[in-house]
Amino acid sequence: MMRNASFSKWFATVVVLLLLVVPLYARWAGEPFALTFVSRVLVFALAAISLNLVLGYGGMVSFGHALYLGLGAYVVGIMAQHEVSNGWLQLGVTILACAAVGAVTGLISLRTTGIAFIMITLAFAQMFYYLFVSLKQYGGDDGLSIVARSDFGLFTLASPITLYYAALALVLAALFAMQRLVGARFGMVLRGCRINERRMKAMGFSTLRYKLTAYVLASVVSGIAGLLYANLTGFASPAYMAWTVSGELIVVVVLGGMGTVFGPLIGALVLLFSEEVLKAYSEHWQMILGPLIVLVVLTARRGVYGYLLDWDGRRARRQARAEVKA
Repeated sequence: MMRNASFSKWFATVVVLLLLVVPLYARWAGEPFALTFVSRVLVFALAAISLNLVLGYGGMVSFGHALYLGLGAYVVGIMAQHEVSNGWLQLGVTILACAAVGAVTGLISLRTTGIAFIMITLAFAQMFYYLFVSLKQYGGDDGLSIVARSDFGLFTLASPITLYYAALALVLAALFAMQRLVGARFGMVLRGCRINERRMKAMGFSTLRYKLTAYVLASVVSGIAGLLYANLTGFASPAYMAWTVSGELIVVVVLGGMGTVFGPLIGALVLLFSEEVLKAYSEHWQMILGPLIVLVVLTARRGVYGYLLDWDGRRARRQARAEVKA
């Protein structure tokens, strides 16, 4: 049975099991940084999973996806400053705010394609970046310290372990939802729009409606990641909306595997762990990391996890040919 099992599925299972025991390791080894660091990985993985829906499956290169990460963080920061620390209320406002902004910006952006779409999404992110820079009552360019973490009644995100498991649960829920979504009619139409949108329109599908729905869903999930990020760092900053953060999320998706369900989590693990390791050896770590990313993308066109899926596919075909010959 193990011989016929998919290696990619075994790999994904091992990764999830290791993530489950990170808090135990951090306590046993006396390494609280490990818990904080992997929490950051999970937050970026959640944001990357949402981006993968529009980029990997819909073929929409959004260069302003960090807008919603920052928006979710500011919802927590602004509400906490006004002495509203109810987590459920913050979550509701985050969902509504990100859905509204995503719907408006999506309706405009999705009427374009290619480089125009990239530039419009970037422009919207920069607009909100400068908007929050101008809000001096909420810290302006210096950002906003969060005076109270989100309180959900039964639990509070002030506890690092609770925050970690909340982030892990949301990542696993997002992966499960993505698996179901891309296999359903919605996912198939979305992938069809990426391959040949004109043909999908000729078949009678309202491609704009499907793409806008995906865009809004991705915006909301990224906003929830921002809520977690604000609680993790105790801070909300316009820098969270910067185009460099959007670029980093794109790198995470590409590195892990565009159009693969598990790829964004692997991409976040690989990229952020590589950054930490290289920082320990050189202050010029970015000059080393850049060529390494290029090398991985050139040798594994579908990313790290995509490579494992391709390897499973080749092995399955070899076994099928062997059975036919036998």
